[in-house]
Amino acid sequence: MILISHRGNLSGPLKEEENKPEYIIHALNKGFDVEIDVFFVNGNFFLGHDKPKYKVKKDFLLNSKIWCHSKNIEALDNLKKIDAHYFWHQNDDVTITSKGFFWTYPGKKLTQNSICVLPEWNNEKKFDCIGICSDFITDYC
Repeated sequence: MILISHRGNLSGPLKEEENKPEYIIHALNKGFDVEIDVFFVNGNFFLGHDKPKYKVKKDFLLNSKIWCHSKNIEALDNLKKIDAHYFWHQNDDVTITSKGFFWTYPGKKLTQNSICVLPEWNNEKKFDCIGICSDFITDYC
């Protein structure tokens, strides 16, 4: 089972810390994969959920345990160019990541290739999928 920290959260959302590079590194050091929100503006990559906040180098995004959620079309295009693991979604039932995983919206039907996103939104307890992305990822260890 792939365990993915949502924006660096381990045991609940901390909005003021989410997507901060140090917060992401902490989750990585605990052994988790991490989903991050990525913008590309004026030739640079930034992390941040609602707007670009934390400038990062492309090497940060190339960590094999990082899942990049493209927040603007420029991020999508440039993440493809550097061969990062990325995806784009809004409210789609499912989207396919650049590495072929099914990033599945909370509460939607899962497959063996699905990442169950934010199961806490629907109080999901049974997982017949390849991975989980959660704000409470330590609950699934």
